[in-house]
Amino acid sequence: MNTRNNGKRYNDDFKKMIVDLYQSGSSVKDLSSEYGVSGVTIYKWIKDLTPIEGSNGKEITPKEVDAIQKENLR
Repeated sequence: MNTRNNGKRYNDDFKKMIVDLYQSGSSVKDLSSEYGVSGVTIYKWIKDLTPIEGSNGKEITPKEVDAIQKENLR
């Protein structure tokens, strides 16, 4: 399956699918070669999309934290 975008942005569903595959046991190397996405990019998606537990027990992703901080600055 060749889904390489050649400089285009990947949609959120694709990123989530890659992260889910990683979390289910696929290696970054395998995902990189199968989907044509660099390993560095996959690691960034994993960091951005893996939820962490907040102080109230609710899970939130680092990407959501950044969005909240930007909103607070406004």
